[in-house]
Order: sequence, then C-alpha cells, then structure tokens
Amino acid sequence: MVLGVTGGIATGKSSVARMFGALGAVVVSADELAREVVLPGAPALSRLVERFGPPVLLKDGTLNRKALAEIIFADPQARTDLNAIMHPAIALLAEQRLRELAREPRLIIYEAPLLFEAGAEGRVDAVLVVTAAERQQVRRLMERDEIGEPAARARIAAQMPLAEKVRRADYVVDNSGTLPQAEAQVRELFFRLQSHSSAPVPVP
Repeated sequence: MVLGVTGGIATGKSSVARMFGALGAVVVSADELAREVVLPGAPALSRLVERFGPPVLLKDGTLNRKALAEIIFADPQARTDLNAIMHPAIALLAEQRLRELAREPRLIIYEAPLLFEAGAEGRVDAVLVVTAAERQQVRRLMERDEIGEPAARARIAAQMPLAEKVRRADYVVDNSGTLPQAEAQVRELFFRLQSHSSAPVPVP
C-alpha cells in the first residue's frame, strides 16, 4: 500500500513521515525528488534559470532556494510557472521510484507537500493529511526559515487551505500537541494499515 502524506506548510509532514519510517515503512520524499531533478545539468534547472533568471543560481551552479522562494511567494504567476516546471519532473521520478517499490511488502509512504496541488492523488492508495494550529505553523515557519511573522503568514496563505486538504483526506494526524501525542497517532494508524484495515480514521 502507498500512503500519501501531505498537509500545510510547517505542520510537521516530514516528522510524521520519519515516524512511519522508524516503524518500518519505506519513505519516498517528494522534496528529496525535487532536489534530484534540479541538480546541475538537469533539464528542470535549466528551465528554472530560463524563467527566473541567473539570481536563482548560486556561484557553484546549484539552485538558490532562498532566492527562488522569495520570488514565488511574492508572485502568484511565478508560483504557477514554477509548478509547471517542477511537477512534471517530480512526477516522472516519483512514478519510477514507486514502481520500483511496487512489490515491497511494507507500507510505502509518499511524502508530498503539494500532493493535491500537483494532482498526484492517483499516485497513492490513500492520503494522510498532517495538521497543526495556525499559530504553531507560523512559529515553526519563522524559526525554520528565519523569517518574520508577515512573511510566514504570507507563505501559509499562498498554499491550498489546510481545511480543504483535511476535507479531501482519508486519514488525519493532528500535530498540534506534543511529539509523543503525534507518535501515538502515527503508531495506531501504522498498525491499522499494516493489518490491511480499510476503515478510514474519522476526519474532524
């Protein structure tokens, strides 16, 4: 079974994916795939430079993620153009990796922050959305990206509303509490899925 893990920015998607991995699941990260498709020499990187200009490159020829983030979060059209370049490239690599793992007897986690936005639900058997209170999203984002509160709130607002993702979810993990509380939710779901239970966790 392939479980897609998604959610809002700074809700703790990667932490939840790691929890599944610690329990024995195989984890495929769309963020890691996104890094692979923009390595120097990759067609996607050339297209990014063509669209956004030399400032999105560092001196060593690698992608300047901070510069690119500043551009796309300030300009909806730039964000649309970025997705048009990145989503197809990530999709090809993701489908290849998941196909390679198709016979894997363990639960497969596909962690994809933009799973719904990329229309990639068909790539997975079920979707888990990780949620958190907005105040925690803001605080985590400020600390993680070293940005101010207005910038953090702008990045949250630029994404699909978390409530819409929850509405479309098969499963939900609320990461608003403590780490042990999140781990307990993940452990319970992991063993339910491992036992081939098809009953969804009620979505609030």
